This record gives sequence, structure tokens and C-alpha cells, in this order.
Amino acid sequence: MKLFCLGLNHETAPVELREKVSIANTHLGIESSALVEGKPISEGVVISTCNRTEFYLAADSLEEAATTLADHLQNRFGVATDEHFYEKHAREAAVHLCRVVSGLNSMVLGETEIFGQVKKGYAAALEAGVTGGVLNRLFQRAFSVGKKVRNSTGIQEGQTSVGSVAVDLAEKIFGHLKDSQVMVIGAGEMSRTTAQSLLSRGAHSMFVTNRSYDKAVDLAAEMGGSAIRFDDWEESLKKVDIIISSTGAPHHVIGPAHIEKVRRKRKYRPLLMVDIAVPRDIDPAVGEIDEVYLYDVDGLQELAAEARLRRQEQIKLCEAIIEEELAKSQLPGL
Repeated sequence: MKLFCLGLNHETAPVELREKVSIANTHLGIESSALVEGKPISEGVVISTCNRTEFYLAADSLEEAATTLADHLQNRFGVATDEHFYEKHAREAAVHLCRVVSGLNSMVLGETEIFGQVKKGYAAALEAGVTGGVLNRLFQRAFSVGKKVRNSTGIQEGQTSVGSVAVDLAEKIFGHLKDSQVMVIGAGEMSRTTAQSLLSRGAHSMFVTNRSYDKAVDLAAEMGGSAIRFDDWEESLKKVDIIISSTGAPHHVIGPAHIEKVRRKRKYRPLLMVDIAVPRDIDPAVGEIDEVYLYDVDGLQELAAEARLRRQEQIKLCEAIIEEELAKSQLPGL
């Protein structure tokens, strides 16, 4: 019995093609079964996420398996197995799966979501009864390898997005976010994603202000917060701990005078100000005030880039673990 993998991902295929072969979680078992029933393929597992769709097969003949799968893709999805697809056999397929599970082939290096997504694909095929000695041992070993990679390396360390970096900074300053009050100035997408990151880590008191009050109301409702009219946001400075600003204004919205006016009322508590606007919303001079921690988008991007570099440096260590674990596994089909 031989191991075979065919797939495409965000590096090899445009989204227009990936969406054609995208498979909902509820249909993964059905699709795995369709590969096996009445065909020269003995075992099958299908993995499908927004960034990849992959077919793992066990068959006596790789040539027959490849032909059968190509016909299936043409008949089922209307796509040909062209240069956008990659094909991997035996050990190469096993190494590839371990890299996928470990987050080494993800758009965000080291991300953890893919681990659960692969587990869903395998569980669906297992429940459908279309896995056997080859794929069961392969996937169980891959999950074991993925856990070891994440526990033994720094592949997950550091935040690689602007929003996540901002949240990390907030936790370093305040310890935890459950008592922190947040004000979002501007209701654009960057404000939304950063605010969502704060909420996901415990922040619960949020004020939203925007020149368009209706947009502020909508975002506040989405975040479970309160909307403030743009003419009234200065009054809230005395009670907030974190400010996220991204208005699209052509000039500074917040200057030193705004903060100086409320420092005594704030009892000189720390204030984290995250300026993700270009042009900048917050005068850089604000950052010279003792209790203010001011970060603009370049500063956040620099911290995110440093984290990405640190993760890149971990790849060789991760790959060494994969090679070592597969070498002692004696998996069938390799």
C-alpha cells in the first residue's frame, strides 16, 4: 500500500481556484468516501480550509490513484490537476502533512488553527470508515509530531499581526484587561480588528466614537460597547486606559493638550495609545508625557516583523523534529 497526496494552497493557487474545491466541514466525510467507494483507492482523507484543500490517499498503485483523483476533481469540481496542484508520494507526503499540522505551511507561520482543521478532516474520514492502517497511523503520528514541534520550539512565540501586538502591549502594561476601559476612535476595519483582539483577551468596557455617529453605534453594538458622539469623546479621556485611533483624518486628532487637561483627573494612571492611522491621528509629542505609552503603525509593524523573524529562525529546528520523529515511526506506505 502506497501513500499519495494531492493538494493546492495559498502559495500555489489563487483564491478563485481554491474556492472551487473548497469543501464544508459537514461534507468532509462524504468527500472522503467518494474517493474510496468502488475505486482503486483503499483509504482517503480530505482536508479543506480557506487556504488549502488536500487529498491524502492510500492505494496499491500510485498511477491509478492519481488518475482516479484527477477524474474525480474534473467531474466533481470542474477543475483539472494543473500546475496549481502539488503531488507528493510516500515519505514526502508524510513530511508535508507534519509541516501542515505544525503550522509551517500556513499563511501565518506557526498558527494553531490548522491543527484543529486537520483533525476535523481526519475525524470525518474515520467516522465515514474510509481510513485504515496507513492513514490512521500517518495522521496519529502527524498530530503527535505537531504537538512536539509546538511544545519544543518557539514557532508560536510573539504576535505577528498589528492587532495582536497591540493586545500584547496592553497586557504588559496592565497585567490583564478585565478592568481596562477602551476607547476606539474611528470605526474602520483596522479599529474593528484591533478592538476584537482586545475583547478576545478580556477587555469588556468599550466606547466607540466616529464622525459618522451611525457607524459608531453599529461598531459599539457589535462590540457590546457604547457609542459616543465625536464632539464628546474628549470627556471620556479621563476614564479610559487604552485608546485605539484610526480615523483617516488628514491631521492630528489628539494632541498633548488633550492629555494634559485630564492627567490629574486620571490620577496619572498609565494610558496606552495605539495609533494605527496614516496620516497619524496622535501627535508624537503625546508620547513624551510620562504615563503615556504611544505606538504608531510603524512601531507595531516593527514588533510584528521581529516576531515573524524569530518564528522563521525556528523552522530548521521544527523540520529536524519532523525528520527525527518520522525516522523512528516506521509508518507503512513510506
